[in-house]
Amino acid sequence: MDISRRHFFRSAAAVTMGFSGIGLLACRHNAGGPIMETRASRTIAGYGPLVSGPDLDLPDGFICRVIARTGEEMDGGLLVPGRPDGMAAFPGPNGTTVIVCNHELNFNDEDKSAFAGDARRLALIDASLIHDAGFDGRPCTGGTTNIVYDTKSQQKVRQFLSLAGTERNCAGGPTPWNTWLTCEETVARAGERHALDHGYNFEVPAKAEPGPVRPFALKEMGRFNHEAVAVDPASGIVYQTEDRHDGLIYRYVPNVPGELHKGGRLQALAARGQRSLDTRNWVIPHLVDEGEEFEVDWIDMENVESPEDDLRFRGYDAGAARFARGEGMWYGNDAVYFACTNGGHAKAGQIWRYAPSPNEGTAEEEKAPGKLRLFVEPNDRNLIDNADNLTMAPWGDAIVVEDGGGENRIVGVRPNGTLYVLGRNARSESELAGPTFSPDGSTLFLNIQHDGLTLAVTGPWERIRA
Repeated sequence: MDISRRHFFRSAAAVTMGFSGIGLLACRHNAGGPIMETRASRTIAGYGPLVSGPDLDLPDGFICRVIARTGEEMDGGLLVPGRPDGMAAFPGPNGTTVIVCNHELNFNDEDKSAFAGDARRLALIDASLIHDAGFDGRPCTGGTTNIVYDTKSQQKVRQFLSLAGTERNCAGGPTPWNTWLTCEETVARAGERHALDHGYNFEVPAKAEPGPVRPFALKEMGRFNHEAVAVDPASGIVYQTEDRHDGLIYRYVPNVPGELHKGGRLQALAARGQRSLDTRNWVIPHLVDEGEEFEVDWIDMENVESPEDDLRFRGYDAGAARFARGEGMWYGNDAVYFACTNGGHAKAGQIWRYAPSPNEGTAEEEKAPGKLRLFVEPNDRNLIDNADNLTMAPWGDAIVVEDGGGENRIVGVRPNGTLYVLGRNARSESELAGPTFSPDGSTLFLNIQHDGLTLAVTGPWERIRA
């Protein structure tokens, strides 16, 4: 994901993950002095000041563990791929958690591939399970891994490659039927290096037994610069963000809920009565005010595989609303939350909330349409600086990670819009990615992307409720 860097936001969701294992590194944050925070009127104390740690600065009493590291050998002999990004966690067998983790790799990242830099481990996988084998024995290096994690012992049980041969698997989202939808953030065409077109979503089961899924591109969900998705459990409709400065928000209405491969309709979000609304607030500050709410219409899209990569232009011309780099998206609190990483007149970011219609996706939707609200736009980089992935905490707060231009943090957002700092990248200026909670609520998982680390954070989560 490209993004600018600094502070962040809020938004929704909860699903989980876990991991840890041999060589697990633990970093307690009760050593060293508190790190002072600059706070504005919209902030609250949260869990208290941060204390220095080797990987994350966290409040006193919280523990961070490294549970996966790029280059380590996984079950089956392949290597943990680099650039871990979006994730979700699901209930696994015998009380374990299964985490499905994206890896945002492309052809230039062969040294971070699961197959090793010279592809010498490529023979360890059935060639028919690689989506795009490329040419000259150089397949696409993106995909996903599954991590089976025991949150009681805080130990990783196993990790394995679960999708192979895709490209730039950025974010995605969990489904209510225990799969992960992984999204390609690219519109690369078949040609000199690629044997196939890219820019699609793929479905990966949250399974605990090793072995990659047979790839199937969900082409009717649209071909564009995908970022994240969220599924409304009531309707089975899938909402999608597009990581472009002039992107749209889409929904996919499946012919059969829960069976996305059986086709469906792709539509783009439009503000009722405001044709081609520019929600970015770049040219006219407060064209859309924080807290402002719109009724929503959905515009049918044609030619959704978009060979010219013009889906967003055709949608906007037809009346769809334009958004500033749609990034993370999650379902929680009966709504879909999504981040626009450089929205707002300061280009520091926005968080939006879409409440689906009780008749979402049906003919009756016209009478009681869904509603879109600009949930947060502080225009203050001390509060929000290019929000990226987000999730929903078990206690109802949005947990957001930043990809800004310097330090990157974990920020909590209360339902009333107040913010608190939950953590900070202590290792580097890399973006943080993939926040998600284990199903039992005990563990927050996230990635330090450029350092190739997956982390598990535990602590007195109940303290915020007081």
